[in-house]
Amino acid sequence: MAALGWLTPRRRSATARSVLAGEASAEAARKSTQEVHEREPEFPVPGDERAAAFFDLDNTVMQGAALFHFGRGLYKRKFFDTRDLARFAWQQAWFRLAGVEDPEHMQDARDSALSIVQGHRVSELQSIGEEIYDEYMAERIWPGTRALAQAHLDAGQRVWLVTAAPVEIATVIARRLGLTGALGTVAESVDGVYTGKLVGEPLHGPAKAEAVRALALAEELDLGRCAAYSDSHNDIPMLSLVGHPYAINPDAKLRKHARRMDWRLRDYRTGRKAAKVGIPAAAGVGAVAGGTAAAIALHRKRR
Repeated sequence: MAALGWLTPRRRSATARSVLAGEASAEAARKSTQEVHEREPEFPVPGDERAAAFFDLDNTVMQGAALFHFGRGLYKRKFFDTRDLARFAWQQAWFRLAGVEDPEHMQDARDSALSIVQGHRVSELQSIGEEIYDEYMAERIWPGTRALAQAHLDAGQRVWLVTAAPVEIATVIARRLGLTGALGTVAESVDGVYTGKLVGEPLHGPAKAEAVRALALAEELDLGRCAAYSDSHNDIPMLSLVGHPYAINPDAKLRKHARRMDWRLRDYRTGRKAAKVGIPAAAGVGAVAGGTAAAIALHRKRR
């Protein structure tokens, strides 16, 4: 009994300490949850009609460059010869290995594409673009980035692709992914036939930011509530334009800049997440709707 009496107070004391520890832990958890909610508001915000999302295409939404995949499809349809294909293949291989855009390669690819489509009808290239998407592009869409785009759509927000790729191809991809539309490089056409020239310049670097700014004005969007996603330091002007910039599969320069600016990061190339606060993990990926008012309107003026 003496031994039992000696143990009893310790049992009561231990129970009291357990209760205290449990209550303290519950209170800490409650405060922690409250702080997280205060620090990280829900994003994207459901029902915010003045918010939208802008996604770069090459190496952000899709592995590799859309223009190079397009060239591969055109070669299959006898639009150009083996020598041109070899050049396209080399540019694509370099892009996949380096993971960054080389302005000289991109310019060469654009010039090649323009010369190849010159004299062809716009409707023909649009139809071929549908086929090329199924053949070469569909399997190269990053599931993680597509889910992010779907999160914005599920929140009732509009989502656009913003790319240097031809607007016809960009529009096909946007429609297949169920996005609102696409901003892309516009090739001049007269009476529905390509002239081999561009309208203005390729939608690249600062031009992307200008396109987003113009579309936001036309659509009455608040850029401070919008998000933009890209892999390339060339898109820093576009990313800097919005209130929610994200670096996706970033090149070295963008990764460094994003960390310095406290932007969020996500890398789908190896499945690893950045140590930084993660971007929303969206579930489900849909498909329907598409077309871009701004780019298509400008394009139709040239037909």
